[in-house]
Amino acid sequence: MGSLLAVQAENPSQVAWAVASRTQKPDRADLASLLDDGAVLRTHVLRPTWHYVRAEDIGWLLDLTGPRVRRVTGQQLRNTHGLDEPSVDRAIAAVTEALASRGQLTRAQLAEELRERGVGGSKQMLVILLAHAELDGLICSGRVVDGEHTYALMAERVPTPRRLSRTEALAELALRYFTGHGPATERDLAYWATLTLTDVRSGLQQVRDRLDSFEHDGRTFWHAPAEAPREPQDPAGHLLQILDETYRGYQDSRWVLDAAGDVPRTRESAIGMALVDAQLLAAMKRTIGRDHVRFDLRPYRVLTPSQTEALNHAAGQYGEYLQLKAEITLL
Repeated sequence: MGSLLAVQAENPSQVAWAVASRTQKPDRADLASLLDDGAVLRTHVLRPTWHYVRAEDIGWLLDLTGPRVRRVTGQQLRNTHGLDEPSVDRAIAAVTEALASRGQLTRAQLAEELRERGVGGSKQMLVILLAHAELDGLICSGRVVDGEHTYALMAERVPTPRRLSRTEALAELALRYFTGHGPATERDLAYWATLTLTDVRSGLQQVRDRLDSFEHDGRTFWHAPAEAPREPQDPAGHLLQILDETYRGYQDSRWVLDAAGDVPRTRESAIGMALVDAQLLAAMKRTIGRDHVRFDLRPYRVLTPSQTEALNHAAGQYGEYLQLKAEITLL
């Protein structure tokens, strides 16, 4: 996770595999332990959605990206839910007071605390309000209780957040994003971190001598320096949710995943994707039963035997991670 800097975590039931699949020995308990200990947090940062991010990075990332994203949540609270700035401040004060007095609380418990303090509103309003407070560095994720996400005071989970100057933060962001997500473009990073191209170019200018790049289709792609494989590589299959960094980590160059142009360029209807050698070959739906997990694949083109073998291997790894038998069905 440190190499990616942050991982979109909107769907916690599947994003744990997104993290685990990037490790040498995937283990469900590893991420759960890091979240409970507060070494990794699930909070709003970078864009108006949840991300997993290491506690050592949350301070400077929020300083850098929080203000622009907070304009989005503030506008939603104002225009959709009718809260002016004093009302938002009172509601957030009620949230922090409740967490200070009662400790880590679920969203439902916080809703009850707010009602008792005279703050009403819909479930959706509460979601946006809590995101607004997360983006301000006031609250973040707490321990998981009975499988449910809780909130905690940021000051208690991260008492001494790492801070960087804006110049330093832009440089570190550029280096870590292009190292972990490259090859990628300036516009990809601007989208990913909700920053201007001017900011992205400022950071990239400081670290470009630590990165490599190449030109393709009129765009410059930046990436970490890397040695070519010394021997032929077997096809690598992956079964991932559509919110995975492989897809959501880009905008300008997202369709590098589909060099053949087989995937419809419409709003994605699938919730998952099957890839071989970083090429999107099929839409994927995961169904978990009592003792098995099934992956229904709808290919965009006819799969080769080696591609099918790679995806079967990926299903086996995913099943082993879930401690369930795994099977693939081609639709």
